[in-house]
Amino acid sequence: MAPLTDRARNPGDAPAQPKAPALTVSSLQRGAMMLRDALRNLPLAPGVYRMLDRHGEPLYVGKAKSLRKRVAAYVKVDRLPARLQRMVAAAFSLEIVTTNSEVEALLLESNLIKKLKPRYNITLRDDKSFPYILITSDHEWPQVVKYRGARARKGEYFGPFASAGAVNQTINALHRAFPLRSCPDSVFDSRTRPCLQYQIKRCSAPCVGRITSDAYATLVDEARQFLSGRSQEIQERLTERMVKASDSLEFETAAAYRDRIRAMTLIQARQGINVIGLGDADVIAAHTEAGEACVQAFFFRNGQNFGTRAFFPKHADDATPADVMAAFLGQFYHSHTAPPLVLVNKLPPEADLIEQALSQSAEARVKLLKPARGDKLKLVEDAARNAREALSRRLVESASQRALLDGLARALDLDEPPGRIEVYDNSHVQGTNAVGAMIVAGAEGFIKSAYRTFNIKLARAEAGAGKITPGDDYGMMREVFARRFGRLLKEDPERQRGTWPDLVIIDGGAGQLSQAVEVLAQLGIEGIALAAIAKGPDRNAGKERIFMTGQAPIELEQKDPVLYFLQRLRDEAHRFAIGTHRARRAKAATGSTLDEIAGIGPTRKRALLHHFGSTRAVSQAGIEDLIRVTGISGATARLIYDHFHPAPAR
Repeated sequence: MAPLTDRARNPGDAPAQPKAPALTVSSLQRGAMMLRDALRNLPLAPGVYRMLDRHGEPLYVGKAKSLRKRVAAYVKVDRLPARLQRMVAAAFSLEIVTTNSEVEALLLESNLIKKLKPRYNITLRDDKSFPYILITSDHEWPQVVKYRGARARKGEYFGPFASAGAVNQTINALHRAFPLRSCPDSVFDSRTRPCLQYQIKRCSAPCVGRITSDAYATLVDEARQFLSGRSQEIQERLTERMVKASDSLEFETAAAYRDRIRAMTLIQARQGINVIGLGDADVIAAHTEAGEACVQAFFFRNGQNFGTRAFFPKHADDATPADVMAAFLGQFYHSHTAPPLVLVNKLPPEADLIEQALSQSAEARVKLLKPARGDKLKLVEDAARNAREALSRRLVESASQRALLDGLARALDLDEPPGRIEVYDNSHVQGTNAVGAMIVAGAEGFIKSAYRTFNIKLARAEAGAGKITPGDDYGMMREVFARRFGRLLKEDPERQRGTWPDLVIIDGGAGQLSQAVEVLAQLGIEGIALAAIAKGPDRNAGKERIFMTGQAPIELEQKDPVLYFLQRLRDEAHRFAIGTHRARRAKAATGSTLDEIAGIGPTRKRALLHHFGSTRAVSQAGIEDLIRVTGISGATARLIYDHFHPAPAR
């Protein structure tokens, strides 16, 4: 059995798309008429248009040099491919935004596609930020740290790196080559003696004066130059110092320089090949096959390879590699700054326009190039080969996953293989810090962006949930189902958005199943297959029994791949529930009653504890004593005092 694939590789994946509505002549004519009526008020100016369905959800986002001419093409429905005919049939309204130029329209289109993920667009399902190496400049003694997210902190950024692992390896080696501090400012300011990093020669201990500010500034400058591509110059300089120290019989100093040179060599080895004259560039290759697409990206900075990443955009079956490339470039560089050179294996349509848009977004000249020969062509061919191989592996995994879903449908006597499976589990310790967890899986494996947690609140009444007492597993299950499916009824009553499950699996036995059935019945929900999976009498894996309404318990053969599949689903739900419960329990263990007081945040809480020493001392303090604490006003002091000394009930 092939392993269940994990879509967490692309954490920004969109939820599974709903099935397209049936195409009818009347709906197609209605959609075309709506567009024809909208044409009367459309300008000839450039801009972006959005087609919306009956719920106001986006179906398609497009840009146009002339909005009226572009939308007019959709009115002639007999000339449209089947996919666009379905889109027009589902469209109920049209929204437009005019722009000053076609370049601005392209940038806005990419922004909206990335944000809205319309059903009929090619969408990049990865909005995860890339890690960088940051040399800070907001402190007298700069740090070298990994940084991810908006560049809000002052300093110099180097990257991007394709993965956290790549940047962590580089930083570890970087600290051996340039022993700069990595500790946060709060730790740095409180040190009274060197830490372990100094002992293992990965920090020069500026916190306790083991290095002068000038010498530390030299280290910072050398690290900056090294990361900027001047590695050969730095290595030659250190080699000269090593030889000079050796000639002066300062062997310990010479050994330190030798170790730093070795560390720099290690960094270069981890970053891969150096391409002479390449500088800063991204190498991007797109490949499509069997209705799927893969985009492979190589990131080079200063000629050094900072890693690779594969992306799997969602697209229509008739999309070409060039179409996929155009969508990828627009959406990817909406949230990442393009380097001066982008090498591609397929030039997208309107390549000149995309080049202008990338340049405008980066505020620097960006060149889009499909190389024809030389080292650059070899890089593009290497990226294309990796894209083909990555897509082949994904197709094999998807085929295995589909086979498992087919087998699951047969084992549970379902009408068709489930497209979306939701698995539920609860976790608590004697009823405390109780949480419910939901994980989601589908044809592409685990859909981690759709995972949900439910904080169970004791003695809470919900529609169909009733009262819950500590340790009441049935009550917890009722609350989770009432909240989950009650919300689905409000947000998607017609089940058009792909958020309704085809199969629900519960970690438990017939009792838990009956609670779920009861809640769904009270909510008036039908058409969802329910199953509960419980371990055998000895609670041994392999002897599971599957309970379904109106059927005898199902027992699968121990070597049945479907049983392994169900175990994976149950274990993932259990892992997620346990992890969430532990996090909540840890938070509760470090909390205090001060957290319950409105208006007392971390800063005031810290000031109170520093002043009084404990929460108990705070509770015993008078109003005049509380006012003496920095940041505590008279009104806040009264609030704190009243919390610990409530007025007697009348």
